[in-house]
Amino acid sequence: MKILVTGGAGFIGSNIVDRLLIDGHEVVVADNLSTGVHDHLPSDARFYEIDIRNEKIAEVFKAEKPDMVCHQAAQLDVRVSIRDPLFDADVNIQGSLRLIDLCVKHGVRKFIFSSTGGAIYGEDCIPADETMAPRPISGYGVAKLSVEHYLYCFYKNHGLDYVALRYANVYGPRQNAHGEAGVVAIFSSKMLSGMPVTINGDGNQTRDFVFVEDVVTANIQALNLDRVGAYNIGTGEETTINVLYEKLAAISGIEGPPQYAPAKLGEQLRSVLDNSKAVRELQWRPKTSIDRGLEETFDYFKHQSR
Repeated sequence: MKILVTGGAGFIGSNIVDRLLIDGHEVVVADNLSTGVHDHLPSDARFYEIDIRNEKIAEVFKAEKPDMVCHQAAQLDVRVSIRDPLFDADVNIQGSLRLIDLCVKHGVRKFIFSSTGGAIYGEDCIPADETMAPRPISGYGVAKLSVEHYLYCFYKNHGLDYVALRYANVYGPRQNAHGEAGVVAIFSSKMLSGMPVTINGDGNQTRDFVFVEDVVTANIQALNLDRVGAYNIGTGEETTINVLYEKLAAISGIEGPPQYAPAKLGEQLRSVLDNSKAVRELQWRPKTSIDRGLEETFDYFKHQSR
């Protein structure tokens, strides 16, 4: 199959591109390189440097005629979505809707969407499953949920199949240690550079950390899924930020406690996903323990720092 991967030069997207090529698919990448890295792209993938909000993205669809779209491009920072909700909506709603509409116009069979788990459900449901009423507390969560609703609308009205994968906190090699990066990348980078690690809040907030290779596998499984809907992609295990720090400190050999700072605006206290629907219907389950995943991730950043 020919698959268009938006955000394919980014953290998750580039790992998906690698797996798709290994599996024998023809891969086209669209990425504006605002956070993506061109060096992450293999030569076998055809690349277009373009923003998903640009109307010229239609020319990519016209030229390439993809069978499926794997949509990973996004504005990822929850705090940005609170500070600048119009920008967040422009990228995550308007940009996604442009792609969905082009899929219908150009006969794309399926749309795989990188949604979010913790930011959609809010804090009312622990662990959260797909039957629970979403109550997002950030513009980012609102935007992702809005796109899921649009996908259902286009499925019912135009027959566009879709799978929305509600990611937990994804970490692993190639994650950006700057800007909107996840906490694992930030902690690893600071430890390797000898800088102090700062935890916002008291560190007792929890997250469901899922390794990027397991997320890639979920996307691969979604290619041939014969149903539509949303699926939680997480481990079902809560880890506090304090425990995360202790695990990375042990791996790095760092001694001593972290620094603490005030909690950030819009940050949830707890987040963990029930993945039983994905296990049952998507035939997916996470295979990487947090200890092994953290070791692989830290080794990646260690190698990059040389």
